Amino acid sequence: MQKFDNCVLLTRVGGFYELYFEHAEEYGPLLNLKVAQKKTNAGPVSMAGFPFFQLDRFLKILVQDLNRYVAVAEEFPNNAPEKVKSGGLMHDRRVARIITPGTLIDENFMDPYANNYVLAVHTMVTPLEGGADGAVATSAAAEEEGQGGVPDSSSHSVTDRNVTPATGDPAAPPLPLGLAWLDLSTGQFYTQTTDLSALPSILSRICPKEVVIDSGTQAQADHGLFSILAEDRHLVTYSSFGEIRCLSDWAPMLESDIPPATRDAFTEGEVMAGSLLLHYVKEQLLGLSMKLQPPMRHENMQIMSIDKNSMRSLEIKQTIRDGNFRGSLLHAIRRTVTKSGARLLNDWLSAPSTSLDIIKFRQDLVARFIEEPDLRDAVVLLLRRSHDSQRLVQKFALGRGDPDDLVALANTIHATDSIRQLLTKATDESSCLARMTARLDLKGPLRLARRIKEAIDEEGIVHHHEMEESEAGKMMALAQEIVSTQGTQEDAAVLPKGAAKKKRPTSVREAYADDNETWIMKPQASPVLRQVHADLAALHAEKETLTETLRDEHGATSLTLRWSPALGHFCHIKGKDARSISSNIRALSSSKSTSSFHAPEWTRLGQQLEHARHSIRTEEQRVFYTLRAAVVLNLVKLRRNAAVLDELDVATSFAKLAVEQGLTRPLLNNSTAHTIIGGRHPTVEGGLHEQGRNFVRNDCLVGSGGSSAGRLWLITGPNMAGKSTFLRQNALITILAQVGCYVPADYAELGVVDAIFSRVGSADNLYRDQSTFMVEMMETAQILRGATPRSFVIMDEIGRGTTPEDGTAVAYACLHHLVTVNQCRTLFATHFHKVADLAIAEGLADDGKGGVEMYCTDVDEDGEGGFIYVHKLRKGVNRQSHALKVARLANMPEGAISVAQKVLGIHQKL
Repeated sequence: MQKFDNCVLLTRVGGFYELYFEHAEEYGPLLNLKVAQKKTNAGPVSMAGFPFFQLDRFLKILVQDLNRYVAVAEEFPNNAPEKVKSGGLMHDRRVARIITPGTLIDENFMDPYANNYVLAVHTMVTPLEGGADGAVATSAAAEEEGQGGVPDSSSHSVTDRNVTPATGDPAAPPLPLGLAWLDLSTGQFYTQTTDLSALPSILSRICPKEVVIDSGTQAQADHGLFSILAEDRHLVTYSSFGEIRCLSDWAPMLESDIPPATRDAFTEGEVMAGSLLLHYVKEQLLGLSMKLQPPMRHENMQIMSIDKNSMRSLEIKQTIRDGNFRGSLLHAIRRTVTKSGARLLNDWLSAPSTSLDIIKFRQDLVARFIEEPDLRDAVVLLLRRSHDSQRLVQKFALGRGDPDDLVALANTIHATDSIRQLLTKATDESSCLARMTARLDLKGPLRLARRIKEAIDEEGIVHHHEMEESEAGKMMALAQEIVSTQGTQEDAAVLPKGAAKKKRPTSVREAYADDNETWIMKPQASPVLRQVHADLAALHAEKETLTETLRDEHGATSLTLRWSPALGHFCHIKGKDARSISSNIRALSSSKSTSSFHAPEWTRLGQQLEHARHSIRTEEQRVFYTLRAAVVLNLVKLRRNAAVLDELDVATSFAKLAVEQGLTRPLLNNSTAHTIIGGRHPTVEGGLHEQGRNFVRNDCLVGSGGSSAGRLWLITGPNMAGKSTFLRQNALITILAQVGCYVPADYAELGVVDAIFSRVGSADNLYRDQSTFMVEMMETAQILRGATPRSFVIMDEIGRGTTPEDGTAVAYACLHHLVTVNQCRTLFATHFHKVADLAIAEGLADDGKGGVEMYCTDVDEDGEGGFIYVHKLRKGVNRQSHALKVARLANMPEGAISVAQKVLGIHQKL
């Protein structure tokens, strides 16, 4: 516990994991475990524990929910010399792994549909003296609630630094940063050089589970980094640099060499961040081998930038209101059938492509699957038979993985081969399918799959799992017995539901019966196994012969040959045979109905059987390790094949989505025009459809009138008439188009967008002492400073957080800057109708020539107090916001509405 003082220590003791001392006292209640006092020579010791098969359940609570580090100490059997050295101990216990939120590998509670990244940030400044050494972790979220990320007195949260907003001197250049991030469960590894101003958007794209910072950074004067990390409540770990310092030190941890062109392009910041990250991950793995994919530089990836505010306000991966997946764009379009395919779709939506070649290739693939539904269905069926090979392969690269994983990998390889054959039959030389099949390399993997299938006994694996379930049932029965005699109803409630339904625990006799032997490998898996299984079969035959001989010798037809831990190999007789046993035989144990005794012949034969079984298990282990090594040898091919399957999964899902929802293939080019005819909101339309309502389609022709005309649409209209929906739907259509998906429109022709910016909705940031208007202005400033002529901007109600006069001035200034300086495609919604007047007065809205065009939504009144919203956009300016109609719909008291009508009438006369 002193060595791993920043971790919660779980120690394996037989069939349980146990916590001791202050860990038991602190975490026992958090885990709903009963804390007991164990008497020892040194005094009472606090302890708590849970059955071994519940490890994942409690790891989830500790690591994922409480953001703790966990050190897991396992039992390792001692050989004969080690037993003597340890004073006769059967097992040695040592920490096998440290588990942190960012270094998960194959835990059952991992999100299978999203990557589990750990990110390292290196600040490109010289650290001050006195930086802390070692690695301590803190959670900005937990510290605020009085639950620090790690139970360590030297740790502190980024929120403890009492920092101010990270604005600094506007004239000063932003702090340069080196970034490196990886997913230990898949082996993906990336680097990037950036600056502090771009970090929030990068964090929203990567969504790291853990952020690692050089411990020397703690002593630096504040530069805003800690404020940014605290704002989104990231788990922060401080770690020192180790022996990994340069690119050549990365080589042992990579599956292949870094290409020379990429090697020369790495910046110092990327190398430092990557070295810090690899050292940190290596420390957590405690000697486990690691084979990552060669790092990919972000600068070499042609992707659209989606800033943090756009990622949130457009609800790309989760909703604004409650942070749910349901209702997001990802939820609306996801039709993937594999977990790794879902992760790829997640990545694509977070970073759409800006390469016309890549986008067109993805669209061609989708089009082919739309044209050939039988081919699409066949591919999807085979994809369903595959497994998450990205994570499977990485488990083996980390020296983990079990026989089940080998079988799953073999099945995936065979499914990949079947897909290749399907695509080959359906393809021609110029086809996009030909490019996909050309990327598949199955020569080595197919040999590997055959070896796995020939070696592993799948029925034996099933039998082995049944034995494990029986052991779990045995442990649960023990837990229930302890609770029933020593615990309370609350203790009983903590036990997993359905525990009583576990398979009946196996008795000692059943566990060691000859027909209860389970073998993972087939006898023909190796020559040694074939020979040892033959020897075992001969020994079993000899046992049958010996049984008959002893029955005849003792005149006991009920005699059986058995083994138990207490008695060893013995003969067992029951019934009347037990009473007629010869007095010359010394009984080991006896009762009125049974008797047991030793027979030298059975002792000798039993030892030979034990040796044969041990030889089989030893050889099975050797064969398993050989197969696991063969997987690692095919690592690069398996990963490349898995990438093809993921892309096919996304492509077939896009095709299915396009057929379901009547989507259109967008045309993309290098212009700065946006032509969308009959556009629809991909998520709102689905919600209306569930209510039996239709979505009103709208056109968007921003920048389609020439080199400068109509680059900005100024949109006015009533509250609740669909202005914000129109803004968002066109941004989402742009993202879908550059992902390679078909879009909800009758026709779409888009110039490739390099970045999407949005200023939609309102929020304050009281933690950083920022009002709603301040937050709005900061986000607006970021847009005005960052948007290029190739960007797409949506701005909704700029300036509403202040007086109408000031708000109008700010809104018009933003509009003017976007039209004359940024010159980007913009949808600009406002209730400040004077903004339109100013644009006309300044010549920005000359019909057919100016950079601004006016559009509006409306309300259709029936003359009797009834009305309907007209969501269809028309040219012009609507100077009526109809706010009181919305107030009445919201069930505001009629008295209040009457007062509002009087005030409004007075203002209209002025």
